[in-house]
Amino acid sequence: MKRQLLVLLTTILSFNSYSQITFEEGYYIDNTNQKINCLIKNIDWANNPTEFQYKLSANSEPITQTLSSVKEFGINNVSKYVKRSVKIDRSSDKINHISIYKNPEFKDEELFLKVLVEGKTTLYQYIDGNLTRYFYEKNDSNIEQLIFKLYKKNVNKIYENNRYKQQLWMEFKCPKFTMSKIERLNYAKKDLVNFFVEYNNCNDQEYVNFEAKQKRDLFNLTIRPRLNSSSLTIENSVSSSRNTDFDNEMGVSLGIEAEYILPFNKNKWSFIIEPSYQNYKSEKTTETENISGGVTIANIDYQSIEVPVGVRHYFFLNNNSKIFVNASYVFDFYSKSPIEFTRKDGSSLYSLNIETRNNTAYGVGYNYKKYSIELRYQSPRKILDNFNYYNWSSKYKSISIILGYSIF
Repeated sequence: MKRQLLVLLTTILSFNSYSQITFEEGYYIDNTNQKINCLIKNIDWANNPTEFQYKLSANSEPITQTLSSVKEFGINNVSKYVKRSVKIDRSSDKINHISIYKNPEFKDEELFLKVLVEGKTTLYQYIDGNLTRYFYEKNDSNIEQLIFKLYKKNVNKIYENNRYKQQLWMEFKCPKFTMSKIERLNYAKKDLVNFFVEYNNCNDQEYVNFEAKQKRDLFNLTIRPRLNSSSLTIENSVSSSRNTDFDNEMGVSLGIEAEYILPFNKNKWSFIIEPSYQNYKSEKTTETENISGGVTIANIDYQSIEVPVGVRHYFFLNNNSKIFVNASYVFDFYSKSPIEFTRKDGSSLYSLNIETRNNTAYGVGYNYKKYSIELRYQSPRKILDNFNYYNWSSKYKSISIILGYSIF
């Protein structure tokens, strides 16, 4: 089953890598100031691009334009990027690479900056991996970076250069702006966009808020009932007569999934967490020659709360439907119920305490508006403690069909 699911996932990925190329109405301005209306491939860049693809018509072949030949490009009512020569500080925020210098270490670079708020006072964003920088331009003056930098004076102490707060206080005057208000501003897109919008409104300036044009549904909460098909095998390396292969059992359980859609790449990626209850109950009778009565009866009632934490990727078919694949690491919080072994007359032979390990899960599904269905495979999970039961091995396996309804 695992191999079949892998083949299915590979097929979906191959199909969608071909079918999901979409171009949207936009434009670009070349170095001669000529504006060309075209269709631009909108991949909802997580990092600021250095190039982009466009088509002159829906049926034409894609053409690539680069930073060196374009002054500006945009997707209508979605996003806008402009080429600017700026001084940028690329000091690292990673603990092992934090600078010992408080002041920014500027370098001259030519970049595509993303326009967040545009007007007489404009806010720009630049992202490159873990590096995020914000820039501002006021009344067509030179673009300047809003300065935020981590630095250290010794091995154990990290400081912040929050000069951006001083820049905002000195450059942007409004009766509503107080020092305490500026001090509360984080070096983050939401805080800075709100500040620039408020400043433009305060000074009665016309502006365009590109972030307001891109309102997204970033959070989903979904009720997820499911049908589980589960089985358990336990083996003893000393005595094969103690081996027990429990039957495959069907069970119904319930979970609730919280999903956070990542705000880039056209809402195709998300983080998921899904607490759910599961129960596996089975009885197995085995003929055993060296046991009085000749029969061993094994009983298990394994109940737990599973908490898969993972990532999901969507492949959009149209505005209402999409295929998805996800991979999760599953934390299992089990009940303290043992596996009981008895004779035919009901007298006790021995018991094994359940102590589970975490495992992984892989799923593929289909979503239509608020409804979804998923086929999920879980890798075999150990449910016996290796230290106390070093002669024993165990494999708990589960496949689920999961239905979903998003409540918001």
